[in-house]
Amino acid sequence: MLIFARYQYLYLLLLVPLIPVLFAIGQMLRRKRLERFASRECAEALMPSYSKAKAWLKVVFFTLGFFFFVLGLARPQIGAKLSQRQTRGCEIMICLDVSNSMLAQDYSPSRLDRAKLAISSLVDKLHDDRIGLIVFAGASFVQLPITTDYVSAKMFLSSIDTGSVPVQGTDLADALRTAARSFSAQSEKSRVIILITDGENHEENALEAAKEVADMGIRIYTIGVGSSKGQPIPMGGQLLEDKDGNIVVTKLNEDILKQIARSGNGGYVHAGNEEFGLNPIIDDIRTIESEEFSSVVFEEYDEQYMYFFAIALFFFTLELLIGERKSRKKIFE
Repeated sequence: MLIFARYQYLYLLLLVPLIPVLFAIGQMLRRKRLERFASRECAEALMPSYSKAKAWLKVVFFTLGFFFFVLGLARPQIGAKLSQRQTRGCEIMICLDVSNSMLAQDYSPSRLDRAKLAISSLVDKLHDDRIGLIVFAGASFVQLPITTDYVSAKMFLSSIDTGSVPVQGTDLADALRTAARSFSAQSEKSRVIILITDGENHEENALEAAKEVADMGIRIYTIGVGSSKGQPIPMGGQLLEDKDGNIVVTKLNEDILKQIARSGNGGYVHAGNEEFGLNPIIDDIRTIESEEFSSVVFEEYDEQYMYFFAIALFFFTLELLIGERKSRKKIFE
């Protein structure tokens, strides 16, 4: 299987068909300039050694050289194979609240953006642990299945906003149950849920769901985002209002988050602007017995770019060696 490590360079191949077209246009303009001073027959008589065939041959060699040079820039690789990799770590499922209340700006630039930044920093510190991502509001969805692909984790994280879940509200119970179902079959002991929310639960049974999850051997940690004083919710350049025209104020509900963490045999952290709360939770998770995971990965790619550069150099050299004059030697005297 051939892959390109820097596939973005392949867009330069769009220039390949333009090279002979531009040359043909240049030849046509050159001929028109000459015809201003002399007829075509006279111009050809004045330049008897000029070879159109060689000029076109030079263009063909240059085009081929450029083609293979671009392929080399794109770093073609072959020889990938599937191999099984053994790692030890934990499985961490992060549940991120994306309801409108997370747009409140008691954190800079907002509760949601601050949470995403903290999760991104956490991902940078992970090594062999597996991570997954649940987004929730009035419903919950698996944004990223459990994985060790941290690059994909950050990519999916960057795309999250309050429109990621069309149903507004905050259903903590549904988020916990969705997370519990999303762990891999390999994990039995080292499963952790981190719930990041302002705690404004609009549905019932959050504590009941937390106990169900804990009975499955899954720990639950909660991070409270927001202030108990409350903050308005900016939306569309204005502050969100209720049906009576009153400004909606969102407050942190620490009580429910502390109870969920207690029921889930975990802990609660109030997020701060400096220390969001994920680092102390990860330190505590490190005390949990890690498990061995096996995963199938692609590895051992062989670089092939040097061969393409060599072919490109060959054609560029031919282009330089060929002149535009007709050969003086005749095969037959």
